[in-house]
Amino acid sequence: MDYKKAGVDIEAGYKSVELMKEHVKRTMRPEVLGGLGGFSGAFDLKKIKDMEEPILLSGTDGVGTKIKVAFELDKHDTIGIDCVAMCINDVACAGGEPLFFLDYIACGKNYPEKIASIVGGVAEGCVQAGAALIGGETAEHPDLMPEEEYDLAGFAVGVVDKKDMILNENVKAGDVLVGIASSGVHSNGYSLVRKVFSMDKETLSKTYDCLGGKTLGETLLTPTVIYVKAMKAVKDAGVKVHGCSHVTGGGFYENIPRMLPDGVVAEIDLNSFEKPAIFDMIAKEGNVEEHMMYNTFNMGLGMVLAVAAEDADKVVSAINAVGNKATIVGQVLEGEKGVNLIRK
Repeated sequence: MDYKKAGVDIEAGYKSVELMKEHVKRTMRPEVLGGLGGFSGAFDLKKIKDMEEPILLSGTDGVGTKIKVAFELDKHDTIGIDCVAMCINDVACAGGEPLFFLDYIACGKNYPEKIASIVGGVAEGCVQAGAALIGGETAEHPDLMPEEEYDLAGFAVGVVDKKDMILNENVKAGDVLVGIASSGVHSNGYSLVRKVFSMDKETLSKTYDCLGGKTLGETLLTPTVIYVKAMKAVKDAGVKVHGCSHVTGGGFYENIPRMLPDGVVAEIDLNSFEKPAIFDMIAKEGNVEEHMMYNTFNMGLGMVLAVAAEDADKVVSAINAVGNKATIVGQVLEGEKGVNLIRK
């Protein structure tokens, strides 16, 4: 008996590391010390000494059951982008600059090429966010997980000068709400999606005109947008963001109020932004009523900012200039803390 016969292939682990090295190199920043393969990742913090009051920010998350779509289509090169986005968008939401990221992959069996493909997606997400991928772990779990399956989670660290932190206490009545478009379902609500659509290759491979000629599977695997560049563009424009919400699980009803202090309510005009067709498909095919849709999904807005009314147009222009799509979607009013969805 040896470890391989027990279900853990150490040699496959070595091969995975070799295959992922080229991906990891793409994410390197000057602050990274040492190379891949050490027992810990090292990151030089000299640059943050220039900040008046540096605050470290952190975020950890996974991609949920979206990963089941990747299993069914045997497509694993984008799911890592989702993992990075779910962690780093939370850091960006507080006004932070992402510094570094670590991933954790648990699998039933280590297939080196599959693991490298997953990490390739993680690396791409880190490149988009400007974060270094400084470490990770691939754990083989025979008898605990099916051989063809895996789970993916991540952890991000960022930094912000305290004076630049986005705090909900700054949101006030009269502020304007700017929404930044999502790319679709992102990485939340897939437990409901998987009940609405059959998760088989035939269903996932069917194309739809309303999805721009894409297949259902392609649409559902579209990576989550990373909003780091958009948030940096707003800061570079000299605008102070009063509040920010990353619209994830819980949709509008849970996430929008998280950026509000007591005594104000967010009012969002549902006719002010584009809703991706996939959400209409989910609602129709699953007979999901509207309140539940907005309580589960991002519905087309991945991030919502509260800014002073005089800054709103500048914010929209700055975000659009870096390739994201922003629109004015509502306002902040006096009232009981929460969100009101209207149609003008």
